[in-house]
Amino acid sequence: MPKIKPVRPEIVTVLASAFLLGAFNLPLWRHLDTITAAGDAGWRLTAAFAALLFGVFTAILSWLAIPKLFKPVLITLFMVSAGVTYFMNRYGILIDTGMLRNAAETNATEVRDLLSPTLFAYMALLGLAPSLLLWRTPVNYRRWLPGLLSKTLVTAGCAVGIASVALINYQGLSSLLRNHHELHLMVVPSNYIGASINYVREQVASSQKPFTRIGEDAVRVQSAANQTHKSLTVLVVGESARAENFSLLGYARDTNPELSQVPGLVAFSDMHSCGTETAVSVPCMFSNLGRAGYSAAAVSNREGLLDVLKRAGVQVLWRDNQSGCKGTCASATVVNLSNATDPALCADHECRDEILLQGLQTLIDHLDQDTVLVLHQMGSHGPEYYKRYPATFERFTPVCKSNALDQCSRASIVNGYDNTLLYTDHVLAQLLDVLRKNQAHVATAMVYLSDHGESLGEFNLFLHGTPYMLAPDQQKHVPLLVWLSDTYQQAVGVDMDCLARNRSAPLSQDNLFHSMLGLLQVRTRVYDPALDLFSACKPSHLASTRPAKAMAAAS
Repeated sequence: MPKIKPVRPEIVTVLASAFLLGAFNLPLWRHLDTITAAGDAGWRLTAAFAALLFGVFTAILSWLAIPKLFKPVLITLFMVSAGVTYFMNRYGILIDTGMLRNAAETNATEVRDLLSPTLFAYMALLGLAPSLLLWRTPVNYRRWLPGLLSKTLVTAGCAVGIASVALINYQGLSSLLRNHHELHLMVVPSNYIGASINYVREQVASSQKPFTRIGEDAVRVQSAANQTHKSLTVLVVGESARAENFSLLGYARDTNPELSQVPGLVAFSDMHSCGTETAVSVPCMFSNLGRAGYSAAAVSNREGLLDVLKRAGVQVLWRDNQSGCKGTCASATVVNLSNATDPALCADHECRDEILLQGLQTLIDHLDQDTVLVLHQMGSHGPEYYKRYPATFERFTPVCKSNALDQCSRASIVNGYDNTLLYTDHVLAQLLDVLRKNQAHVATAMVYLSDHGESLGEFNLFLHGTPYMLAPDQQKHVPLLVWLSDTYQQAVGVDMDCLARNRSAPLSQDNLFHSMLGLLQVRTRVYDPALDLFSACKPSHLASTRPAKAMAAAS
């Protein structure tokens, strides 16, 4: 191979800045094309924005042009940016702290679902190839004093250029940045660098925050302690199920054929999630902080719903077929079934959700205390929706059989997704069948609530995890289903007709903590009857008659 002549670090800095802007920011430039005016005015604004970024990149990289540091830093930027750009291009995602947290807390199954030859091509062409070229290129560094002077001059030149561009295009740029907060989440590599810094800060803050116990006064009311029958309350945490595609909530396709035949099942039509990813929604819905008070640092060192229930004398069990409980099940007896080896229900290192129901009858037969059983589903987790259900549930066709959702027709993506809801419908119907059959000797109930919704190509977005303020309703509007057996209704005094009349009340996952305490008749200072969706439908001697109030998430 021919020998490459040595180059000055300033040349490498300029070329690297241009490469970062050009090769890794195609989603940004496409988005700018859609939000700026057509014609020359739009092109001038885009060019001004690019010039600002180029000046910032060049100024920062010039100070990193230090022997033994410069090349490793640039190679790391190229490799990571290649992967980030792939996911932004393919799924339309934005990179913030929440998305980074979601990636950090994923499991091997979810990672496998996201791998593809195209990803490896991105890594090879945009990451590995320029990295090898850079590694082979000799850099002629200056001595420290001339080098310092050079860096100062480069930075000064960049500052003058940035100021000039900003002043000339002040009105257009200020309006653009003020009205489009999503732009800073689209600039590679600053988006993931900023998210990484915030994530590390979050972890440090979490480790330093003292542990907070809540509900230390929690007790069951006397009527609950003296019930003839033991109770089993099954809380099903769904995954990526959006309300828009539930036929129980008005969707044109019949995605709930079995549940629609269940007497007494109430489907709430206006429930909104706390977050748009599991790593936020699950710990948030089990806490009493609410979306307004939620932070990862606060919830990670704080007791939640299951801790309060256990303290009040309720047995708490957790069965998981996903990526874990996100810190919410420390007080529960946990069984992870996601890597079980059942030949009928498991293959390729993952299991279908019917695995969660195995042994349920045995549990009921040996129930010796009031119990809450949490079932954490794989549900409708993407992008490979076709893996989430058996072939017999592939009713809507054709189906996208790839994780490259941007290469599939939207109809085939929706078909695959709707098939996952058909299967969830079947799993929940099976669960309710077992609960109904046992209601004569065990007071049984089911509450189903999805953690967040899903984008299926609307606004060129796929999957979930878009920052909450920017996320479309499809990622936040989720289904809530409630079924109480006759014996359970008698035990807790809930009027199901009243509950059905209130099915359109605006609710959010903030209501779950207080509703579960109210349903299980646990009294504690941290319980707020105004947030208990059951309280308005109970006799006054069991609960406040105030209706559950609407949450900020539903507004």
